[in-house]
Amino acid sequence: MTYDKVYSGAKLGFIGVGNMGGALVRAARRNTPSTCICVANRSPEKARALAAEIPCRARSNAEIAAWANYIFLGVKPQMMADMLTEIAPALTERTDRFILVSMAAGLTISDIQKMAGGDYPVLRIMPNTPASIGEGMILYTRGPGVTEDEERVFLECMKGAGRFSPIPEKLMDAGSAVAGCGPAFVDLFIEALADGGVACGLPRAQAMEFAAQMAVGSARLILESGQHPGALKDAVCSPGGATIQGVRKLEEAGFRAAVINAVIAACEKSARLG
Repeated sequence: MTYDKVYSGAKLGFIGVGNMGGALVRAARRNTPSTCICVANRSPEKARALAAEIPCRARSNAEIAAWANYIFLGVKPQMMADMLTEIAPALTERTDRFILVSMAAGLTISDIQKMAGGDYPVLRIMPNTPASIGEGMILYTRGPGVTEDEERVFLECMKGAGRFSPIPEKLMDAGSAVAGCGPAFVDLFIEALADGGVACGLPRAQAMEFAAQMAVGSARLILESGQHPGALKDAVCSPGGATIQGVRKLEEAGFRAAVINAVIAACEKSARLG
C-alpha cells in the first residue's frame, strides 16, 4: 500500500472508539499508515482490541492529546466536558499545530473550544455508520482557524469513509437528522420490506437480500442519474400496475409525513443535546 506524501505525515488520534469512532478508524486506515494512527477508549481493552485488528497503537487520552495533529473526539455529548477537562493540560502544553475533530451531536464549535479551555481550531463532523464500509455520508464544518490546506489533508486522510460535504454549522442538526439518523430509518424500511416479502411467501434470507440490494441500487441510481426520486418513482409506476397500488397504500398510511416528522423530531432532539 502506498500513501500520498501530501498527507502521509498527518497523525490521527481517536479518543473514543465505539461504533462511530471505530468506523472512522477503519476508514482512516485505508489511506493512512498504521504508524500515523493511535486510539484510546474509556475501556482500554476495547482500544487494544481495535489496535490489534487495524493494526495501530493504543494509547491514553492524554498521550493522544499530546501527539496527534488531528484529535478525533468520539465520546458522547454528555461526556465531552469531562474528557476535554482531562486532556486540557496536554493541549495547553503543546507548541505545535493541532486540530480538534468533534463528532458530538448538538455541541457547537464554540462549545468544544470552551470545554477544551482554549481557542483551538476545530473541525466539526457528523459521520454515519456506513462509513465503516466506505459508503458514509459525512457532513463537516471547518471552524475558524482551520486552514484550507488542513481541510484538504483531513479529507485526503479520511476519504476512505465515503462522501464528504461541507455544511454551515447552523444546518448541522438538520443534516445530521437526514444523514446521521437516516440509516436507522432506512434499516427499518428494509426490514419492513423483507417482512412483507416473507408474508407473501419468500424465504427470510432471500427477502432481506432483495430488499437491501434494491435500496442500494435505488440510492445509487439517484446519485448517478441526477434524476429526482419522484421521476424515478413515476417510471416504476405503470398505469394500472402493482407498484402504484403499493404506493397508494403507503400514502394512505401517511408514509411520507411519517418520514418527514421523524427527521424533524431527530433534528429537534439533536439541537437540545448541546
